[in-house]
Amino acid sequence: MFVPLGSLLITYVSAPNASNTLFAIADALPFEQSSPTLTFLNEFFAKVIKYPIYLFLPANPNLVLMDTDIIAKSPVRLTVAGMGDALATYFEARACKRSGATSCAGGKTTEAAMALAELCFNTLMDEGVKAKIALEAGVCTPAVEKVIEANTLLSGIGFESAGLAGAHAIHNGFTVLEECHHMYHGEKVAFGTITQLVLENIPQEDLEEIILWCIEVGLPVTLAELGAGKVTDEQLMEVARTACAENDTLHNMPFEVTPETVFAAIKDYLDEE
Repeated sequence: MFVPLGSLLITYVSAPNASNTLFAIADALPFEQSSPTLTFLNEFFAKVIKYPIYLFLPANPNLVLMDTDIIAKSPVRLTVAGMGDALATYFEARACKRSGATSCAGGKTTEAAMALAELCFNTLMDEGVKAKIALEAGVCTPAVEKVIEANTLLSGIGFESAGLAGAHAIHNGFTVLEECHHMYHGEKVAFGTITQLVLENIPQEDLEEIILWCIEVGLPVTLAELGAGKVTDEQLMEVARTACAENDTLHNMPFEVTPETVFAAIKDYLDEE
């Protein structure tokens, strides 16, 4: 981080929580924002306030710079977690479209947002495994380029112009568990996505396709893989209650969701060793 004396410029290349902190500072001061490589949105002070606040800034960053050569040599888990976050985009957008929920941008879900969200999902399904293999070799391939675009541009515009629903709310629920604090945002969102799809009771073959894809790229599909294999039912119910908080996005689902149904969805498919 570099802060020239006598100016209001902060240049940084940082981990997600530090980036989010600086975004919050910039919101309070007349800063222009540029978001560098490897800025992935993460839970904001999760250990302090237990679950994230949604900080809506008055403007997007002036620049989002993704250096794919740097990303190709970064820890593979970072990009895989990004895929986990992006996985939720289409399913949450679809839920918001069906329920008529207000989008994160303050309007209703647009057809353009749905098209980008669906393209995001299809890109992950088609290119995700290939991209992970390339990243493990430390190289940047067309698959890697496409996944980076899905993780950032397609997912970013898709969620902002459509909305969030079950997956991110369930992620927020899991932030109450100390056992899950070592997991990345996108890893918990992927888990939340599967839980949302169980709540929706989608066809078995569709659910299995997504679970198998998560296994192939290395995203958690069981409580044990999330670090919560030994938590009690009482702790899981607290997760469910937090996910159902009055102001959270679980209520953007096109049907009523309760702590009991969230708890059942988690236990149904995901409570395995």
